[in-house]
Amino acid sequence: MQKIITLAFFLLFSVFSNAQNIRMEGFITDSKTFGLEMANVMAVNQTNNAMDSYAITNDKGKFQLSLKANTSYKIKVSYIGFQGKEIEVKTGTENITQAIILEEGIGLDEVEIVSEMPVSIKGDTIVYNSDSFTNGTERKLGDILKKLPGVEVNKDGQIQVEGKTVQKLMIDGKDFFDGDTKLGVQNIPADAVDKVQVLRNYNEVSQLKGLENNEENIAMNIKLKEGKKNFWFGDITAGIGVGHEEERYIANPKLFYYSPKYSINLLANFNNIGELPFTAQDYFKFTGGFRGIMRKGGTNFNVASNDLGISMARNNRAKEIETQFGAGNFSYNPAKAWTISGFGIITSSDTEMETFTKNSYLNTETGEVETEQTSDEIALQKTNLGLFKLSSSYVPNEKVHFDYDLLLKTSKQDENLGLLTTQTAQGSSVPQDIYTNKKQNPFSINQNLNYYYTVDDKNVLAFEMQHLYQDEDPFYNANLLLQPFNLAGYNATQERNIISQERFVRTNKVDAKLDYYYMVTPKSNINFTLGNTYSYQNFNSHIFQILDNQAQNDLNSAENNNDVNYMFNDVFLGLHYKFITGRFTFNPGVSVHNYFMKNEQLDSDFDRSFFRVLPDVYALYQIKKSETVTYNFTMQNDFTDISQLAEGNVFSSYNSLFRGQRNLENALSQTHSLRYFKFNMFNQTNISGFVNYNKRVDAVKRIASFDGINQTSTPFNSNFADETLSGFFRYGRSFARFYKASVSANLSWSKQNNIQVDRSTQAQIFTATETFTQGYNFSFSTNFKNLPSLEMGYGVTINEYQNDVFYNNSPFANLEYFFLDAFSFKAEYEFNKYSNKSKTVDNQYDFLSASLSYQKKGSKLEYKVGATNLLNTTSLNDDSFNQFFTRTSQYRVQPRYMIFSLRYNL
Repeated sequence: MQKIITLAFFLLFSVFSNAQNIRMEGFITDSKTFGLEMANVMAVNQTNNAMDSYAITNDKGKFQLSLKANTSYKIKVSYIGFQGKEIEVKTGTENITQAIILEEGIGLDEVEIVSEMPVSIKGDTIVYNSDSFTNGTERKLGDILKKLPGVEVNKDGQIQVEGKTVQKLMIDGKDFFDGDTKLGVQNIPADAVDKVQVLRNYNEVSQLKGLENNEENIAMNIKLKEGKKNFWFGDITAGIGVGHEEERYIANPKLFYYSPKYSINLLANFNNIGELPFTAQDYFKFTGGFRGIMRKGGTNFNVASNDLGISMARNNRAKEIETQFGAGNFSYNPAKAWTISGFGIITSSDTEMETFTKNSYLNTETGEVETEQTSDEIALQKTNLGLFKLSSSYVPNEKVHFDYDLLLKTSKQDENLGLLTTQTAQGSSVPQDIYTNKKQNPFSINQNLNYYYTVDDKNVLAFEMQHLYQDEDPFYNANLLLQPFNLAGYNATQERNIISQERFVRTNKVDAKLDYYYMVTPKSNINFTLGNTYSYQNFNSHIFQILDNQAQNDLNSAENNNDVNYMFNDVFLGLHYKFITGRFTFNPGVSVHNYFMKNEQLDSDFDRSFFRVLPDVYALYQIKKSETVTYNFTMQNDFTDISQLAEGNVFSSYNSLFRGQRNLENALSQTHSLRYFKFNMFNQTNISGFVNYNKRVDAVKRIASFDGINQTSTPFNSNFADETLSGFFRYGRSFARFYKASVSANLSWSKQNNIQVDRSTQAQIFTATETFTQGYNFSFSTNFKNLPSLEMGYGVTINEYQNDVFYNNSPFANLEYFFLDAFSFKAEYEFNKYSNKSKTVDNQYDFLSASLSYQKKGSKLEYKVGATNLLNTTSLNDDSFNQFFTRTSQYRVQPRYMIFSLRYNL
């Protein structure tokens, strides 16, 4: 904490040393004295021709500049549709008030003034001038984005603007690995970025803009500097470990080429220092830019992943991680109207994890701990992931838009886990050693076909179709001292209990819909939708035992095997009416569905069909151009896929056995969402927040029966409603061009219902469990060109579970300093105090990393020495909760190491 306090004093000194300014304010109006909102105002110091201050006018045309005392300035003003204006001002020691009137007409100075502005707004586009916010320490696009007012980048590489997640990242208008922003944030060179364009109300299909609700859609386009176009650019980094016994290395080449006709991006990273350019979590959430075409349909039928829950560490949060990564992205225009693009991503990682885990199993009625399990685990993981996408878009004129996408995902994952575990209940302990192996090679192809046609000014047609083919084959093997389950046909006389299960799950799913839009008036339209979702799945599984003599004992009884076919079909007709009145936009709608489901297993069929009417409402209140309140209401049917319907035994883990129910019904859920955001360029304020409430009735829940730590469960439709209430608030402010501060709060409450079987009476007892999670964060940063820049903050996380409360307090500080026109120093420090209310956990750990770089001005070579985990922290903590037990864990991380590297700029 002393380090944090020292940095705080330095920060206060920096603030004071830059506070000797005077204020100039006034109004920008037209000839009728009507205030011009979002006009650009810039103050240029005539002594050194540098821009000292800038402003964007508010809704009344007011501006405010922070200027140096006793200095001559040229004030430049521009506004779209008006002639630009310049006035000269000589400051003294008193504040200045000035009114400026613009004349209508297109001024030639407008483009020049806007190009010099750090931030300018033109319609739905915000343009940031990169050089106005950089200080020389930036290496990647993410380093720039973190310094822009109103822009945030989280640890997962997601970009948020005005509290909304950026859904698409482009470079000079060309897609960059469509479907995720992380690769761009971590790889695009900072010195290649000229301007950052934020595209609000974004829609890839021009015909649908204004017809659909695009207000939540945000895209970002990176404009390259002129010297980076029509030339290869990028950098190549290579490094080796210094001063320790273990071999450490990194090789990281990045190459880019952009021209009007085509672009190529090549990325690679080979290292064993914990850098994960692309994680397993990134792979499974990577959409490839595919749109959810049924989001307004009212039906939620998601194909569940039948993976084995192989846990994957992030960044350097494991004992050892070795990674090989390669990726390529291209875009080509054979003709002006035709674009072909795509990407390929291949990554492989070897990970060693060492974890100490404590599970506390709860008593059904009292909520107190009944059984405890402690485990020491060592896991070795090998993961190979592949992603490939090919896209074609044809837009011959403003009336026709045709595109096709194909996304292929394949992976190969293997985990070997060894653990020593002890089960403690009623004063007695049962130790045993367990070895498990998990393998899976899932494969999927997703195709997307879209055709949009504008008949005339009043009629638009849109046809969208997606097809998913998915093949999964998870294999599980457990070698135990004690067999927890009494399985039919199982040989219990063996010295070791070796049990295995193979599974095969195949899915074919087609979504298709036809939309017809009719423009009733310029501010209203009617949308008719005819849609269909069809899914066919097969689930096949088999359990077998390996005897001591290595013979295979097949457990062939029906309860240990599955051969299930499941068909789901939803045909629906939707009607929506969108209209704008004043500052309000309304889009209520309703959809009528005809559902049919059928599953075949155990030599019999079970089917069900019914009708359902589902309403939805969208409402927007546009308070100002950059201040809105949005309300969403949706009612939808939630359907399970085949994984919950198969009635044969399925291993979830060595101590968890699951059996499905073929007659499960759908759940009905309603969601209310209220969202507010305000982005005020006048005072550089960004406020965003939302409240979400979800209520699900007839939800698919589980009946769980425990024998110590061993669980047998089956699903059922609960008569009690599950509820979730969550809220988020964030306030951010940039001021005096050098400072940026934010405070945020994230709250989430949930109530879940299940049935647990009493261990003594075997009676089914209803349980309702509640959790409450709180997260609070504060940060303050400076961004100086000639002084050290600091970012400081404090985070608090409180996880309140059924039987305990866990706390994590985490102050942090980051330092950047570019000095002597060649040296760049960076340091990052984070402290964590992790504890719980019951006083059984009380740990402290911190991380410190630092680097010093040298690159002479004009040189292509950069020399760097970097150190990670300088304090040699050995382990971190984590906790989680479900309706039946609480888990706390402590896992080892990579030790301290130093890397010397060279970076060559092309």
